[in-house]
Amino acid sequence: MVTEVLMPRQGQSVESCIIIEWNVDEGDIVTEGQVICDIETDKAAFEVESPASGTVLGIFYPVDSDVEVLKVIAAIGEPGEDISGLRPSDGCEEAEEKRGAGQAEEEKAESAPGVETGISRVPDSPTGASPRAKKLAARDGIDLSGIAGTGPNGRVIERDVASAQAGATSERLEFPGNATEIPVKGVRKLVAERMYASLRNTAQLTHHSSADARSVLSYRQKCKAAPEEAGTGGISINDIVLYATAKTLLEFPELNAHCMGDRIVQFENVHLGLAIDTPRGLIVPVIRYANLMSLKQLSFEARRLAAACMEGSVDPDVLSGGTFTVTNLGALGIESFTPVLNTPEAGILGVCSIQAKPVMIESEIEFLPHMGLSLTFDHRAVDGAPAARFLASLREKLAAFEQTLAG
Repeated sequence: MVTEVLMPRQGQSVESCIIIEWNVDEGDIVTEGQVICDIETDKAAFEVESPASGTVLGIFYPVDSDVEVLKVIAAIGEPGEDISGLRPSDGCEEAEEKRGAGQAEEEKAESAPGVETGISRVPDSPTGASPRAKKLAARDGIDLSGIAGTGPNGRVIERDVASAQAGATSERLEFPGNATEIPVKGVRKLVAERMYASLRNTAQLTHHSSADARSVLSYRQKCKAAPEEAGTGGISINDIVLYATAKTLLEFPELNAHCMGDRIVQFENVHLGLAIDTPRGLIVPVIRYANLMSLKQLSFEARRLAAACMEGSVDPDVLSGGTFTVTNLGALGIESFTPVLNTPEAGILGVCSIQAKPVMIESEIEFLPHMGLSLTFDHRAVDGAPAARFLASLREKLAAFEQTLAG
């Protein structure tokens, strides 16, 4: 019996996913639960497992196809079984056309040999080329006739032109020894696109400061030394910073906000993004209503979300909706850095390592532990002085953390 492989629904807010890699080919034998392809949403990458054991009878969409959730993307069964009824009505071509949404008429207009692109005449490849491939080739003067296509029915698509262009460049360069080419895809591709868009579309500025860490370190030791039934042993320094940050944001709504270009949206509650470094790349789950949580509740939720991100089981719905983000590189010894905004959020706090800092006390200099803090903010939404006051208030809360808890 033929078993359908469906594009899974990755959360209620996800309508489609992009296939970024097939790990099997038609004709391969697979077992139930085996990962057969990798997909991505606009927030993270996920794996699709085979729902049954058998032979891969058909793969219905190529890499880079943007496929609606719950559509059949492949079929598993016994050799010789009929799968014609499962194929999309217009096959893989449909998926490729979706990736060039709004360009169907342009595709028709460019179907004749030697298409006029508006820049220069570009010869077609023998099997045709997508509109975006033609535009890229025209822009850079690349002859499509010499490029092998990897799109549906051998059609040349944009990535083929880009690969040919990169290959030509590589041939002109002399490298010291062997070089490894790594495709940018999956979470790496998502992070790259988001970071580039963030820097391109916002006015980012970073303030650097540090907070007296004695109170934080002392309270952390008390948590570790408390009886197991107290449930505080898992509370980390980062949890303490998250708690203090959520409280501070209530005083500075201009930083607990989204900058939408023509308007700024400030929020009553704090949905705190938590940057997690995973084997797949950077993922930012959101702790919702962090300002209403106790320290123990916040610590538990942070650990739960981090574990889900590391395991690859995180719900995509928790990867959006943040109002402010915290990213911590302190464990890696970073003393200060410039975190990039998770747009449209107006602010992101970078937490740095704890280092001894010379402090003048009366007439003597003492070296006291200080935690580095780096606040990046969107200057379109927040001026430098309010951002500095936010850091000052956060420093006070961390320097007297037990009072902050009692407040």
